Amino acid sequence: MTRTRALALLALLAPTAASAQGRRFSLDDLAKLVTISSPQVSPDGRAIAFVAERPDYDADRWNAELVLLDVASGRQRVLVAGRPDVGNPRWAPGGDRLAFLARADDLLQVLVLSLAGGEPQVVTHAPSGVRQFAWRPDGGAIAYIARDTTPAPLERHNDAFEIGDDAYLTSAAPVSSHLWVDGRRLTSGTWTAATSLAISPLSWSPDGRTIAFVRFATPHSGDTDQSAIWLVDATTGTTRGLTGRTAREVNAAFAPDGQSIAYSYPRDGDPANLDELYVAPAAGGEGRVVDRALDRHVTEFAWLPDSRSLLLLGTDGTRSALWIQPLTEPARKIALGDIASASEISVSPTGAVAFVGAEPGRPPEVYYLASANAAPRRVTAFQGEIAGRAVGRSEHLEWSTPDGMRADGVLTLPPGFAVGARYPLVLLIHGGPTASSTEEFSSRSQLLAAEGWLVLQPNYRGSDNRGNAFQRAIATSAAEGPGRDIMAGVTVLIRRAIVDTTRIAVSGWSYGGYLTAWLLGRYPERWRAAVAGAAPMSLLDMYDLSDLNVMHRHAITASPWVGNRLADWLAESPLSNAWRIRAPTLILSNTGDARVAVTGSYALYRALRDNGVPVQFIGYPGPGHSPGDPVRQRDVNRRWIEWLRMQLR
Repeated sequence: MTRTRALALLALLAPTAASAQGRRFSLDDLAKLVTISSPQVSPDGRAIAFVAERPDYDADRWNAELVLLDVASGRQRVLVAGRPDVGNPRWAPGGDRLAFLARADDLLQVLVLSLAGGEPQVVTHAPSGVRQFAWRPDGGAIAYIARDTTPAPLERHNDAFEIGDDAYLTSAAPVSSHLWVDGRRLTSGTWTAATSLAISPLSWSPDGRTIAFVRFATPHSGDTDQSAIWLVDATTGTTRGLTGRTAREVNAAFAPDGQSIAYSYPRDGDPANLDELYVAPAAGGEGRVVDRALDRHVTEFAWLPDSRSLLLLGTDGTRSALWIQPLTEPARKIALGDIASASEISVSPTGAVAFVGAEPGRPPEVYYLASANAAPRRVTAFQGEIAGRAVGRSEHLEWSTPDGMRADGVLTLPPGFAVGARYPLVLLIHGGPTASSTEEFSSRSQLLAAEGWLVLQPNYRGSDNRGNAFQRAIATSAAEGPGRDIMAGVTVLIRRAIVDTTRIAVSGWSYGGYLTAWLLGRYPERWRAAVAGAAPMSLLDMYDLSDLNVMHRHAITASPWVGNRLADWLAESPLSNAWRIRAPTLILSNTGDARVAVTGSYALYRALRDNGVPVQFIGYPGPGHSPGDPVRQRDVNRRWIEWLRMQLR
């Protein structure tokens, strides 16, 4: 090892001043975390509206406030509090009013609040509630998406319905959602502007004559990838397709000059590839991809005021990245400083930018850029108390996979880490798999690090942070390939002589739970303990039962029931090696999970019980892929920690 590399390693392993002092992050601190969402820059770039939510454990709910921030002074004013499900604020084009979604008569409707004063006014009365909305450019009307009312049964007491590409928990035929403008229905048909998995954005042309939206072929959740960009005349309701395609076009947005429309589409039309950004003439046509050279999965984009460039958001390695993408030139990366993750970008007509960002030692806050070329500035301080805790230092880690690719991940050291000591290691594997772990503040990883454990969050093949080849590699190997990637990362850490190799645990949720179960049976001698949350034990069940079902994605790019494919699909199931598992395992699942059928968790539980492996299976009543209320979320973290604490002692 060279002297430079040795010094770099010591710098990585040395505790920071913040990690060596103060009280460690704990379960009690979850009550102090404030969730920030939906930042929206005012048309003049001088103010930001956003939603702040705090947990109320006594009532088991999230208390949300709509907040207005003056950028220059930092002053904040709570505009709306106490209304259930407040969210999605949108400025009127004149900057004098804010529209937002909230419950009115137990349905989500659009409310409008004048900044001059007064109470919010309900401006929509959709019988089934509103799912999305957008101001007309002159501020004189609001377009919105509303679900059609459920048709009456053909026969009294007969509620039978035909099942299509739906989840196994579906209990009624899904209905379409359509576009409306100020109470006037604009579209109709068996297609839909929203499914249970996705809701179309609405983008007005600058002249207010046309709305661009995403049209889904049917309201069945498994058909969500049968989507394309369409345009509707806001007066006549006449619709037309933009590109002529029918699959996986999403996120339509008119350019400020109205000449072009940007949208996302998977590279070469392959759903296993990353999404690329296309720009098409508003008059029609496929357009062209503008970010091929970037080779990163773009999760969000927004037009910049010049109509000749866009702001792109994605993940680059173990940090979020913002790029300015001109239509005819290579992308330019924006320096984000200490910000490790970013989401929910908003761009004003003046070019000001706001987003939610998080640093390694600080949970999410609102950040602001006066222009896309300016340095970002944190403009809120909700998480100051948590930022003062003694947290573990998170660092980028990179390694070679057995087949010659480069993988990476985030290593979080326990507070007070001492060079020369060896620590238990806990793997915390992200779901998706088209996602990635970054160096941002992570409540769960910090709770684990506070126990005195190393925490490794590996980005395996299929993750969206290292380009198309790395992301697509999972399509040919759903479990074995990612499993080898993860084990290679574990080997790198072991070689650094910082891991107590007798105390290594593996854990994860969703696809992370799937890989947890796979690793338990594939490398049974390695693990001391495990936590498997919402773990899909069978890709067949994901295809047959999930709300995703027949959508081509990730590792599921073709039907298992066509041709001689069944054996290959069964081989990728963690249950194929479940008889080899020896590590005590905690299984967690929502009983009404439409994404990953709870039946897989039952199968894993039976397999471990029958083989004499210590196991505990905890179910959380109700729907959702994970608990959504604060009490159950805290309980998941508590059980996760207590199980590993008991096994790793």
